[in-house]
This record gives sequence, C-alpha cells and structure tokens, in this order.
Amino acid sequence: MTSRFVTLAFVVLLACSLPAGIAAGTPTDRAPASADLESPSVGAAATGSSSDVLHRTTTLRHRPTDTDVFETETTFRVPDSVTELEIELERGAAVESTTGFERTGERTLEWTGTTDEPTVRYTMPADRTGTQGASATGEGYSFVDTGEWAVVPVPDVAISLRRTDPVGIEETVRVDGPGATGGDIAFFGAVTERERTVDGERFRLAIPEAATLEESPDTILSALVDASDRLEVGARPDETFVVAVPDTVDWGPRGIQYGESDAWVVADEPLDSPNPAWLHEYVHVRQRFANTADGTTTETEWVVEGQADYHAGLLALEAGYTDFEQFSRLLERGTESPYADGALADPATWDHERTDYVKGALVAGEIDRQLRVATDGDRTLSDVVRELNADDDEVTEADLLGSIEAYAGTAVRTDAERYTRTDATPDVWSRSDHGAAFDQSVASFASGFGTGPIEVAGEEWPRWSASEAGVEAGTDEAIVVPAGESVTLPATVTNVGEREGTYDLTLGADGRTVAHRQGTLAPGGERSHRLSWTPEDPGTYVLRVGSERLTAVVRSSPSVTVTDLRLEPEAVDPGEPVTATATVEAAGDGPGAAVLAFRTVDGVAAKRPVAVRPDGTATVEAELRFDEAGRYEVGVGERTATVGVGETGTGAAIDDVPGFGVSATLGAVLLLFATVLAVRRR
Repeated sequence: MTSRFVTLAFVVLLACSLPAGIAAGTPTDRAPASADLESPSVGAAATGSSSDVLHRTTTLRHRPTDTDVFETETTFRVPDSVTELEIELERGAAVESTTGFERTGERTLEWTGTTDEPTVRYTMPADRTGTQGASATGEGYSFVDTGEWAVVPVPDVAISLRRTDPVGIEETVRVDGPGATGGDIAFFGAVTERERTVDGERFRLAIPEAATLEESPDTILSALVDASDRLEVGARPDETFVVAVPDTVDWGPRGIQYGESDAWVVADEPLDSPNPAWLHEYVHVRQRFANTADGTTTETEWVVEGQADYHAGLLALEAGYTDFEQFSRLLERGTESPYADGALADPATWDHERTDYVKGALVAGEIDRQLRVATDGDRTLSDVVRELNADDDEVTEADLLGSIEAYAGTAVRTDAERYTRTDATPDVWSRSDHGAAFDQSVASFASGFGTGPIEVAGEEWPRWSASEAGVEAGTDEAIVVPAGESVTLPATVTNVGEREGTYDLTLGADGRTVAHRQGTLAPGGERSHRLSWTPEDPGTYVLRVGSERLTAVVRSSPSVTVTDLRLEPEAVDPGEPVTATATVEAAGDGPGAAVLAFRTVDGVAAKRPVAVRPDGTATVEAELRFDEAGRYEVGVGERTATVGVGETGTGAAIDDVPGFGVSATLGAVLLLFATVLAVRRR
C-alpha cells in the first residue's frame, strides 16, 4: 500500500463583508498552481473538523473470469471545509455503483453531501497496446490481463471542489487480494517483494510467481541503488516500485515507467545489454519533465528518451555490466539511417519512431562529453538535467541550450544547436577520447541539514520527534507548519573529494526540487546555506537535503483552536504596550499549525505563526499599542479581551473588533474553487 499527495490550483471568490484580517483575493477564473494566495487566518470561525486533507482510497480488484476489465473502488473521506465535490473518471471507465454520488454524465459524478465517505465503483479496460508508456514502442502489450495474472495502470480521477479553507489531497492505493502496487502500477496475482533502502530511498521489486528472472533480485536491487548514487540529477523519490513482469506475453516495450516512480520491466531482461531496461526506466523516474503531460515542448521532446537511453548505457558501463564496445554500439546506431536523417528538435522529420531514442542517445552523449571536456570534468549532462528538473515549467529549447551555454560556453551550445536542429550527426568518440573526458578526477560533495535554526514566517521554529508530532513517519524528526508560509531550513555542503569543483545543493520535497544553491569549494571546504520552501497545500511531505530527510506536516487554520486570550496589563496609558497572549490547542487528533491574527478595531495589528502538538497547548504573544484613550476589544480566533486606555478607558464604550461583539457583522467567506487533474506520462 502506498500514499501520495496531489497539488491543487486554487482561486478565491469572496463576497459580503469580511472580518478584518481575512485576505480577499482578486476574483479570477483560475489561479496557477504557483499562485501565492493567503489562507484565511484563525480569526475566521473554524470548521467543526480539524481535517484539512481530502482522503482518497483506491481499491483495485482482479476479475480472473473477465479479463477485459478490472474493478476499481474509490472512496473519499471529505473534510468539513469542503462544501462541494465533483469528480471525473478516466476514459474507458464504466460505473457500476455509487454511494453518496449522483451521476451528472457518463464519467462525471457530484457529491450529494449525504455521507462524508462517498464511493464510486467502476471498471477499467485491462489490456492496452501501443505507445502508452514513457518508453513504450511497437504494437505489443503495455498492460495486460492473462487471467492468471495482470499488470494494469492505476486509474486517476479529476477532482473539482469548493472549500472554505486550504485542502490537500492524499491518495492511498491498495490491491484487494494477491498482488502489489506502488500507486501508479498494480500487479494482480501471486507475488513476492524484495526491498532495499539506502539513504532514505526505498526500492521495491515485485516478483510474480509466474515470472522467471534473468538476474537475481539482489543484483537488480544493487543495480538500482548504484544508479541512484551515480545519477546526480536532483531530488530522489522516497520510493521506487518495479514489477518484473512475466515474459510470456507479446510485450511492445521491454519496460515502461508510469506515473511518478512506478515501472515494470520484463523479467528476462539482462543487465549486460547496452542500455538495460532496468536502468532506462529508473532514469525516467528521475526525470521530472517525463512525468507530466506538459513537461517538454516539441523541440525538447527528444530529451526524455534520448537522455534515458544514453544514461542507462553509461550507468551500465560504469557499473561494469557492459564494456566500451557495447557502449559504442549503442551510440553508433544514431549515425545510421533512418535515425541520423531526422532533426531531433523537429519530430516531423523523424523517419522512424525511435529516432529520439537512437539519435537522441548519441547527441545526449556528445553533449555530455563536450561538457566534461570544456569544464575539466566539473560539469556534465547530469548538471543540465538537474537544472531542468528544478524548473516547474515545461522544458523549452531555450532552457536546454541556455543551461549548456552557462556551463560550457558558446562553442558547446553551438554544437548542441546543430545536432538538434539539423540532420547533422556527431561521430562516436574513441576509447581514448572517452578516457580523456570521463575518467577525469571530479569533486565529490556531501550535504545535509545544518544545525542552525529552522524558521517559519521569519520566526525560529521547533523540531519535534515524529512521535511528538503525532505522525507516522520514516524520519526521526518532524516539523509542523502552517500552509502558505515560508519554511527556511539550514543546509551544509562539504567537498569530500580531492579537487576543487562546483556543488549543487538542493532541497527536495516529496521528490521535487524546491530550492537550489550552487557554488565552488576546494577540497575539504564547507559552506552553509539557508534553503526556503513555501508549502501551499496541507499534507505530509518528506524534505531531503543530500541523504538526510525531515518530515514536514503542513496544516491549515482549522487545525488550531484558540482557547484563551489575556491582555496584560488590563489598563494602560495611551501609547504604552499591551501584551496579548493567546492560548491554542490542536483542534483534532493530529498536530495543528496556523498563523494567528491579533485584531483590533483598526484591523490586523499583528500576525504570529504557531504549532501545537496533539493533545497539547501553546501560547503566542503580540505587543499592541493604542494611541487614544478608550476601551478596546482585541480578538484572536473566537476569543476576545478588553483593555482600558487612559483615564477615560474605564466604563467607556468598547471599540469592537470587526467580526466580534454584538454590533459586528460577520463577513461570509463564500467559496473557494479548486480543480486538479493529476496526469501521468503515458
């Protein structure tokens, strides 16, 4: 069983009058996923539930007597902050039953609100052929059900919802009966699993009873671990799931990487082939731009397969599974017709569907070789890929060529342009040229979280043990932070090699690079940085710097309840400070985090972030001043307190905080609309 989080893109639509301190966004049809929208603070009335995550559980069932389809049952656990929910199933879905959903179309359903756990049960086609995977070619099967066993793609669901507070989405996928899944690919049938975890990265190898492996499970896992160590292209996933499918089917490809970090490979695939499918599919796992529908433009489409084929071959060579002659043969295919006749940046010129694989591998290799020669081994193609991975936008030709030029200069960029924009084809380099470029000593770096303070919203923040935070995590420590606030973490990097070189220090969140620093260090040199990340959606994330990991639990405002508010002193002269102390506790079973807004008649006077353990309490202080005599009401959450200012303060009318008191009109937060369509690379 595995879980994953999906990112939402939010828009804000607010009407009527709002209590002071609640941010109103500009109405728009849709905000981009990176929009910086301020969440309603704790000053707004909290919902009855502390949950800020829409849980989605997908259960898959095999139908051995009906091999055309498999069954999917999806149940949602809807938090109180969600007021409307609509879903759209993938093409091919045939609905069999619903609970708490009303059908609005053949594949669209709307939540009726009659249950907090609406469910839909439907079937999906089991057999698929053709180019439906990141490395699928030909007309053989890419997914299939034989009756005895099956390997299928996990169906996705498009979700539209309206909510009153930020909401994350968590998905759990499981197989009901014999089988295994990584969340994106599922296997039905008798299966055993072998695992290996290195530096926080977990590799799961599922071996069906019907499959006969060419390599031993330990050898395959060792190859994947070695590839992870050598492939320095940015953040690593926390888990990679690979199924060794039986070779008794007419497969189109030898392997497919599907979703974020799932893959299957034909069980009789050896590791001593020029570009082993085991390594090719793992390279895809490490390509952010291969795992989204719009990850590349037409001009850079070739990079997905070209870089995967090249790096799979290089990894096999460096690990000793192949020799230089095999590696050369892999590249030499790119000099032959029809592959050499196409321009990689123009797929319309490809006379063969594998041009991006074959010529792409040769061109990717030549770019890598030139990068190494031009920088004395300091920069490689992996550095270019790392930079492309760190960009959330699609990879454009300008991104690719600009990165090459920044690292290796104009001459290397010019060659890259010629080899990608025209039918010009580089020669395969010799063994001696390979040694000159690839056997140079290189700088080696070790990185991790530093010992300095963590800051949230500019304030020092506590680190708790995972048990103190009330979460089940694979890390020793955890932080609990409010959604939408900047989280800044200390990080250090050390040159542990024997030569000066350029380091790339990255902060990853759930396998995605969210911050990056670059610099140069001499042997033995060390440098500290502070890396920042702003989580927009509630959920549990694994943060990584180097091989070190930290769990971050992101919560929204309803996760915290203000239980008490005190002002000291209760009477002051104009201009003198008043200390407002709010006591908070977690609103539900888990931890809580929010930004507290301290309100006065003039609006929000101060904001303070806070985190609280499950079943615990915390206090937050803010210093306030009032320049004129009178009695003033201060509000935090649903609590208020009054201070008298000057001699006229006692007995005078109270200046109410907007949103509190009998004279106040509570503003209405109407609805916030969010739409997400999680797309997998086919």
